[in-house]
Amino acid sequence: MNLNSLTIGQMAKLNHISPQTLRLYDREGLLTPAVTDPDTGYRYYHIIQSARLDMIQYMKDYGMTLKQIRHTLDNGSSNDIKSFLKRQQLSIDIQIDELSRRSRSISRMLENYRKYESLPKDGRMFMEYIQERYIYRYSTEKNFFDQDHTGYEYMLRELKMHLASEDLSMGYFCNVGTIMRQETMLKGDFSANEVFLFVDPQDHALNPETIPAAMYYCICSDDFYAEKDNAAKLIAQIHRSGLQICGDYLCEVLVEFPIFENNCRNMFYKLEIPVSSK
Repeated sequence: MNLNSLTIGQMAKLNHISPQTLRLYDREGLLTPAVTDPDTGYRYYHIIQSARLDMIQYMKDYGMTLKQIRHTLDNGSSNDIKSFLKRQQLSIDIQIDELSRRSRSISRMLENYRKYESLPKDGRMFMEYIQERYIYRYSTEKNFFDQDHTGYEYMLRELKMHLASEDLSMGYFCNVGTIMRQETMLKGDFSANEVFLFVDPQDHALNPETIPAAMYYCICSDDFYAEKDNAAKLIAQIHRSGLQICGDYLCEVLVEFPIFENNCRNMFYKLEIPVSSK
C-alpha cells in the first residue's frame, strides 16, 4: 500500500467509512483527492489527508451540516467551531430537558395504569395514604359540577389554550383533575372552578402548588355524571367514621380509554378527600 497514493477504497478502509461517503465529500468540496495520475486520470488520496477527514467527521458528529463544515474549513477559524459548539450544547441541553420531562410524564402514566389495575371499580370507598404531590392549576369561570360533557370539554380547552399561551408542553395534559376547596366543601356547596395538572417538583418554571401528604378517603368511578353523588357519599362516610376533613377535595383522572362513545371522553377517575382524626 502506497500511503502517498491511496485508492478511494484504501482511504475509505483506513478511515472506517464508505467509498460513497468519500465521493460525497469530494462533490461537496470538503475533501478532494490529492493526486491525479496524468496518464490514467485516476485520482488518489494522501494519508495525511486523514487529518482533514477526521475534522470533517467529528464536526459532523457534533451536528454540523456539510455546508457548515465546508464554511468552517474554508475560513480556517477555530472561532467558528467554538461558536457552533456553544449553540449546539445549548440546543442539546434543551432537548435533554424536554426528553427528561417526557420520560417523567410517561412514568406517571404507567403508574396511573398500575393504580387503575389495582383500585376497586365497584364503588367501594377506601382509605389510602398519598405522598406529597405538585400541581399546576388554572381557574375558569365555570363550575365543574354544573357541566355536562360539553361544558367539561370547554373547561379543558381553556386549560389547553392557557398551556399553549405559556408555551408549556402538552405532555402535562395527560393527568388532569379538578379541585373543590376545603372551605367550599365544608359549606356543602359543590363548586369547583379550578382545573389542574400534576407536575414534577423539578418544574420550577410552573411555580407548582404543593398538595401535602395525607390519608385520603377515596372512591373510583368511570361514570362522569356520578361524581357529585360519589363526593356526597365520601363526605357522609367521613362524618360517620368520626374523622375530619383536613384539605381540598381532588378529582384525579387516572386513565383515559381509546373508546369514544357518542364522541365523549371515556375516563376512570378517583375522588380524594384528605382526612385526619378529630
